[in-house]
Amino acid sequence: MKQERILFITGKLAEYSLREILEKLAPQVNFTYEITVLNVQVAALMHVPLVKRRLKVPDGFDWVMLPGLCKGDLQILTDHFGLPFKRGPKDHFDLPEYFGQAGRPPKDLSQYDIEILAEINHAPLLSNAEIIRQADHYRQNGANLIDVGCVPGESWSGAGDVVRMLVDAGHRVSIDSFEQKEVEAAVNSGAELILSCNHTNIDWVSKLGVEVVAIPDLPSDFDSLRAIVDQLVRSDTPFRIDPILEPIGFGFTASLERYYRTRKEFPEFEIMMGIGNLTELTEVDTAGINFVLAALCQELNIHSILATEVINWAQSAIREFDYARRLVKFSIDNKTLPKHIHYQLVMLRDARLNEMGQGALNHLAQQIRDPNYRIFAEQDELHVINRDGYWKGTDPFELFDQFEAANPKGLDPSHAFYLGYEMCKAMTALTLGKHYQQDQPLNWGFLSQAEVSAQERRRLQGEDPQCGPR
Repeated sequence: MKQERILFITGKLAEYSLREILEKLAPQVNFTYEITVLNVQVAALMHVPLVKRRLKVPDGFDWVMLPGLCKGDLQILTDHFGLPFKRGPKDHFDLPEYFGQAGRPPKDLSQYDIEILAEINHAPLLSNAEIIRQADHYRQNGANLIDVGCVPGESWSGAGDVVRMLVDAGHRVSIDSFEQKEVEAAVNSGAELILSCNHTNIDWVSKLGVEVVAIPDLPSDFDSLRAIVDQLVRSDTPFRIDPILEPIGFGFTASLERYYRTRKEFPEFEIMMGIGNLTELTEVDTAGINFVLAALCQELNIHSILATEVINWAQSAIREFDYARRLVKFSIDNKTLPKHIHYQLVMLRDARLNEMGQGALNHLAQQIRDPNYRIFAEQDELHVINRDGYWKGTDPFELFDQFEAANPKGLDPSHAFYLGYEMCKAMTALTLGKHYQQDQPLNWGFLSQAEVSAQERRRLQGEDPQCGPR
């Protein structure tokens, strides 16, 4: 296999750490390289006209890699220099992953086996507009079917109208009620599944001609569940079984055993798990809970779950389960650990930290000749560097006082605001164990929000991006 020769383009301040990375990476990937440092301090400030104007490409290279934040149409450079130009990752610390040395995530996680039923809780108390809003939100976040949750002990005359409204809007719908008039109206309007069926309603619910969810009369009464299943089979009623997941402290472990027992005793029937008793009633972040329950469902061939987003800490539970069901299917189908596949459910902390190291920071401090501040969060400290000094510590207020005092011209309000904003992000990253890169948003998994960097904002405003706080 031909050994590629790659020309890496960077700015002055990234050269040192880029060389350290490439010294290790090149023999692993089997390429040779050279580094060209353009006359620009920060690699992220490069753009196509600048590169075209300043770059000279020696002979013998197969292609050229530019920093990932380089702006402009790279085809212009390819046409001008006569060899391919490509963007690398936004952070050069991610080059190993770019070259396939750090478990690049698969491009296709589209497959899943588990259907998500998303419940609109207490639908009778909501306006039609709010019901449609919730249903659309759930569908956008991965729900396959919208469950209309009624109020126990009450009879809602609007059940049929709401189900018809949802069906007309393109939603698949289930009805969650034991009240006969509500259920019949919902079924007549297009509901395809009834939650739920036990000995209190089996006589009439089994005559409606749609699928039902079979549950025990009491969660611990497995014999009643067996009897319900037998009766539904005899009446030729389509059904899926839900042995009832119970909250921690109220029979959680025993309920897990019932799901295992159900799969063993009824291998040919579909099973459903209502996961809200864990996600809603356990005061922890829900992503990990959703992943473990998705893995349990995948291994037991449980092909549907009922999810809710009522309490605040569960507000992203449906999207979390959507990612989880895809990840566990990929993991089990490919007999691989659910690790280094994708990072969308790693939200509080990051999957890995990229640190320059003290040597590189010291080298950077010696090279900087401009007043712009560079901020780093690593080695359990904040690091702030510009031509006037190198400050590090754990208290951002103390650091701010120190580098402000060293600034001969002082800090104008917009500059101070920018530095405070970036130091807040850096301190958050330091506290949680996240990777911080100046002028880039923190990574919160699928909850990440894009933000316009300070340089990009200045560029959009027609200002010189190199004259800013960075």
